[in-house]
Amino acid sequence: MRELPCIPGQVPATLTGSGPDSEQPCVLRGLVSHWPLVQAARRGPHEAASLLRRHWQDATVGVYQMAPETAGRIAYTPDFKGFNFSRALLPFGTVLDQLMAALDDPAPSTVYMGSTTVETCLPGLLADHPLAFEAEESPLVSLWLGNRVTVPAHQDWPANIACCVSGRRRFTLYPPDAVGDLYIGPLDLTPAGQPISLVDAAAPDLQRFPRYAAAQARAQKVTLEAGDALYIPSQWWHQVQALDPFSGLVNYWWRRTPAWQDSPMSALWLALATVRDLPPAERDAWRALFDHYVFDAGPETAAHLPPEARGVLGPLDETAHRRLRALLLNKLNR
Repeated sequence: MRELPCIPGQVPATLTGSGPDSEQPCVLRGLVSHWPLVQAARRGPHEAASLLRRHWQDATVGVYQMAPETAGRIAYTPDFKGFNFSRALLPFGTVLDQLMAALDDPAPSTVYMGSTTVETCLPGLLADHPLAFEAEESPLVSLWLGNRVTVPAHQDWPANIACCVSGRRRFTLYPPDAVGDLYIGPLDLTPAGQPISLVDAAAPDLQRFPRYAAAQARAQKVTLEAGDALYIPSQWWHQVQALDPFSGLVNYWWRRTPAWQDSPMSALWLALATVRDLPPAERDAWRALFDHYVFDAGPETAAHLPPEARGVLGPLDETAHRRLRALLLNKLNR
């Protein structure tokens, strides 16, 4: 397991583009250390909670609640029919109250507010907490807040700059192709939309999950202090562990594709339905087509056709994308 490389103080333009630097995670030490929320958190959790409360109006937020015996680690029930947490909708102020009440409890129940759009929950907060960087699409800015909670390894399609604003957070990252060594849970029953690893990176059971040893050897880890940030490229697996009783994170998600373009997960669902269970020879034939038209595609793929005859093999703008999507929906609905 290796420590991540560090870059002090700013978001390099190379991270938000499409070059090789944007494909590797890195730590941005002190990136948001000047933020008022970080400064308040360094004075103590009550100061940070007070600052957040000043921005709260009447927003109700989704919260995960977990019994003390879970030790804050999100997981499936033994029968894989559910999870070890319950969900509730609470006023944001109530979440702060619960976290403050449990600060000195050595074995508290877990209170965890997952990804919540900042401007919806705390209007005006971003005006005092700017982060300047260039990206083709405007980022989605979210707040995460809770006590000691562990979110198992999962991946996100958008690129991510995760800014630690209160407490410490330990990240363990794995490259996208580690999927087979992470023992991913069900794709169609997930805690929050993204499939998660069944392995606890802090105490892996290598008898149950022997292939995890290969992922462990390639893992990269880092502990962020309040004010630090981490760049997580698209599709990198990451486990996130909050280490303190009042832990906050603000993250920026952005895509390198237009907002009108569908998620590739849609293609995975369809491939599971149509390709996975074909006879091996047929599956190999379709692999060749996917490689040619998708994974190895380039300007030469349709160069033998005049531009006006390339159809869906030509560049896809929003109009062409909608036409292709309509064609697909028409076929699926027959």
